[in-house]
This record gives sequence, C-alpha cells and structure tokens, in this order.
Amino acid sequence: MNTATTTDVRAVLIQTEAARLLLPNASISEVLSYAEPDPVENAPDWLLGTIRWRGWRLPLVAFAPLSGQGAERGGLGHKVIVLKALGGQATMPYFALLTKGFPRLVTVSRDRLATAEGGDAAGTGVRAHVVFNDEPALIPDIDGIEQALRQALAA
Repeated sequence: MNTATTTDVRAVLIQTEAARLLLPNASISEVLSYAEPDPVENAPDWLLGTIRWRGWRLPLVAFAPLSGQGAERGGLGHKVIVLKALGGQATMPYFALLTKGFPRLVTVSRDRLATAEGGDAAGTGVRAHVVFNDEPALIPDIDGIEQALRQALAA
C-alpha cells in the first residue's frame, strides 16, 4: 500500500469575496442556492441574517467582513454552504457560509500544501494562511466563527 495516499485528505476549496478557503470535505453538509436571509436585529455586518434549512434557522456568515477583509453581500452567482458546527451545541449544530459559486473538491497531500510566508493566523475566523497548489488559501477557524456567532446572537 502506498503510504503517500494514506495521508491525503479530501477537501473543498471555497471562494469568498476575500479569499479561497480550504476545508475538509466532511465539514460540508449541503450547498444551496443563495436566497435573501431573514434579518437579525443589531447584527454585525458579517452576520447577514438567518436562513431556513431542514427545520433549522441557520445564521449566514459573510467571511470577508468577519475576517476584516472588506464587505461581502450575496446576490446572483452566490451559493450558501451549510457547515457542521464543531462546538457541540445542540442549539447550533450547523451554520451557513456565503460563497461565490460552487465549492471545488480537491485532494490535499503534504507536498501540495505549505504554510504561507508570514502565515500566522490574522483576523477573526482565520486559523492559518496556506499555499495549496501554488495558490494562497485560508484555513478557517470554525471554532472561532462559532464563538463569534454565539456572541453576536446573544447580543
């Protein structure tokens, strides 16, 4: 058995307004067409509102303003990705992320992924800056995003 293939990880590249995000494929539950979310009163600019999905009301996150990289609004050509929350909270087992287009399935191997120069995490929601296939990408901090969501929804 080839040991190189046992360390490969199936992942998805997700394009947002600010960056390409690299996430494990298993973290995505579904990809939806964008529809205008229901507003949330006094929400920060990165919390676009809530959407209905399979009996849940999911908060919809715009990654660019959350991570301090500019504005982002949904519209034609945008998609919504439903992500599994990692925090184990029964009240928020999922949340949604705004994207530009469909996520792209990729195989990540050690020789195709490296930490970017000056790749320390910066900005809310960013775990690491990486280079994948010679292109910059961000690994999102799902726990950090969930914590920011809990704080925003409690306010």
